[in-house]
Amino acid sequence: MSDIPSEITHDQHAVRRQKLAELRAGGTDPFRANFAPTHFSGDALKAYVEGQDNTVPVAVAGRLTVIRDMGKSQFVKLLDQQGQIQLYVRKDVMGDEAYAAFKKLDIGDIVGARGTLFKTKAGEITVRAEAVTLVAKALRPLPEKWHGLTDAEQVYRQRYLDLIVNPESRARLLLRSRIVAAIRRFLDERQFIEVETPVLQSVAGGAAARPFVTRHNALGVDFFLRISLELYLKRLLVGGIDRVYEIGRNFRNEGISRRHNPEFTMLEVYQAYSDYRGMMALIKDLLTALCGGVLGTSKIKHAASGQEIDFSGPWREATYKDLIRAETGDPDWFGRSKAEHAAAAEKLGLKIEPQWEDFEITNEIFSKRIEPNLIQPTFVLNLPKELCPLAKVNPADPSTLDVFELCVGGMEIAPAYSEQNDPDARRAMFEQQAGEEKQSIDQDFLLALEHGMPPAGGMGVGIDRLCILLTGAESIRDVILFPQLRPAGRED
Repeated sequence: MSDIPSEITHDQHAVRRQKLAELRAGGTDPFRANFAPTHFSGDALKAYVEGQDNTVPVAVAGRLTVIRDMGKSQFVKLLDQQGQIQLYVRKDVMGDEAYAAFKKLDIGDIVGARGTLFKTKAGEITVRAEAVTLVAKALRPLPEKWHGLTDAEQVYRQRYLDLIVNPESRARLLLRSRIVAAIRRFLDERQFIEVETPVLQSVAGGAAARPFVTRHNALGVDFFLRISLELYLKRLLVGGIDRVYEIGRNFRNEGISRRHNPEFTMLEVYQAYSDYRGMMALIKDLLTALCGGVLGTSKIKHAASGQEIDFSGPWREATYKDLIRAETGDPDWFGRSKAEHAAAAEKLGLKIEPQWEDFEITNEIFSKRIEPNLIQPTFVLNLPKELCPLAKVNPADPSTLDVFELCVGGMEIAPAYSEQNDPDARRAMFEQQAGEEKQSIDQDFLLALEHGMPPAGGMGVGIDRLCILLTGAESIRDVILFPQLRPAGRED
């Protein structure tokens, strides 16, 4: 596949290049020009004073997206970071030479305009342009107006065009930025310290996932791109940073789906002298704050099911085992054999691999039959210890852990633990998880733990999934600016 959209012909490209050549021959190079705007479009619209036309001066800049030629005047639309604003360009105001130059501009060109604000007869606040400066000539036209950019792969591959021509995509991705900024404010106000930890790690720890491997030429060793933020943040708990968080990229060399991207953004947060119940209160307060402060509503529409998700009501709590018992209709499920579990799961329509462990069969029921139906906010409590080897055992049921998974919109949004701070128990868990691959154990982390880590609650929040939920997106690719794609033209 070519990077150039099929509707962009060589003729269109050639015409624009000819215009650029004529500008340069006349002593004007738009790429050497500059402009100093005083307002973004939205700010300029707010600056208008009702009943006082042509009294408020503004300077705005952006991309021409609409041109309506009326002979001796033109109405054009200019797009910037905040949206669109209309310009009114008149020959008798601009002058013959400047107006003639303006009429040679194309949709997609980037200009700066100075003038005053007024309101048209149709009631639209508009800039009466006194001067317009071309600051970047677009050598390729934008996608055709009415059809826009509709090919899904082209949307992701040429996101810059998507942001220009698809207002919904633009609004969604800008909303993501506001969500992340609000998360930082929320945690900063609660005295959490934001840090940055290594992306290149000698041990791929903190999760069970296939890592990307890269070579560090100066050190002469292989490193892994991190699969988790966890273990370095816990080192900081040992170091006396009692409330710590990081928003950063993780990398897992695994599958791609509507909910999975190999490169994804996580928030991990740890609070000393807390536990998973403390994290439960924290995530509920965080999501409530995001709904009120960013979305302006506590109720959102779930894109896949059409249901309304209400964050203002009581959030359900249910144990993992109770959910499994209810779904299977078997109150004695956890007393059954692996063979009985496999047979029952297959009756539920699930494909069970013969090499799976018993707990994996049960978890397949949860993943495929239960989680997708947890639309309203639900804390799934006390997961089996085989699923989360880094948390404290639940004293009431030693086969489970003091953990929760917050599920909303049919997917896991945030797992949280009462963190295991016993170095011997943690070492035993690591060794059991690693099996014969002892080199995969982070010995330096265990050494740090032996110096003493306070009891703590820890939580991970998938930023991409959270944004899917809060923006109403259908796929993780819709909330990532530049998702991974096979290079254009590559079929292997």
